[in-house]
Amino acid sequence: MAGIKELVGLSFGCAIGLTFLFLGCAVQEYGVYYPMFALFLYILSPVPLVLVNRVSDESEPANACRDLAYFLTTGIVMSAYGFHLVLAHSGTVEWVACSLALIGDTIIFFTILGFYKVFGSSEDFNWEQW
Repeated sequence: MAGIKELVGLSFGCAIGLTFLFLGCAVQEYGVYYPMFALFLYILSPVPLVLVNRVSDESEPANACRDLAYFLTTGIVMSAYGFHLVLAHSGTVEWVACSLALIGDTIIFFTILGFYKVFGSSEDFNWEQW
């Protein structure tokens, strides 16, 4: 099972990523809060993998359900990046605010990946408790 150091590191990474997202929204010159809708995509991104880990067996080498979950997760992650780029291209937000939000996206998605690497790799971890 993961220790307290890993948990603190993941919490710190999430806090830094959210800080960049909030800075992209709340800086006085920019003041547009549309990039905050990316929080829904942060919440949705691990859902396909959590569902497939709960219902499928990892002993099968080729699993169509797992591949579909990877595809959906990739689509959600790319939508988060594309969402900020479309907002900047349409002129709704400034490009500096977009870059701050993209940095926040990168940090948060690496934090979610780190969660799966830290907590999902041990044999004593059971996905059914999620």
